[in-house]
Amino acid sequence: MRDPLALLPGYALRRAANATAAQLAARLGTIGLKQSGVSVLLLVEANPAVTASALGRQLDIQRANMVPLLKRLEDAGLIARKPIDGKSQGLMLTPPGREMIARARAIIDLFEAELLARVPAQHRDHLLPALDALWR
Repeated sequence: MRDPLALLPGYALRRAANATAAQLAARLGTIGLKQSGVSVLLLVEANPAVTASALGRQLDIQRANMVPLLKRLEDAGLIARKPIDGKSQGLMLTPPGREMIARARAIIDLFEAELLARVPAQHRDHLLPALDALWR
């Protein structure tokens, strides 16, 4: 069958994103995490005491969706809130959260290495800059 869709960059990008997201989701599922939760944990690790609103802006997640996501991570004991001024609370990784993010990083690092190995060597240095240009 001829596939004119394969010639459309946007379509190809969506197919690649869906396929790789499903693969990563399956691997992260083995440790009980979803990609959204891992994204939050990675940002909290890199930005101790970050606020929920700053996380939502960075991840482009609406407040209504951010609240239950953070609640699940708090209920799992992976993050905790810490007062940072009179009215704001920052998020911190708990010791179990640090252990979990280390496990997630091992999964992600292996996944990313396998992913890049599928890209022809001459294109690897250009992949991230090209993807970045499409969404920033």
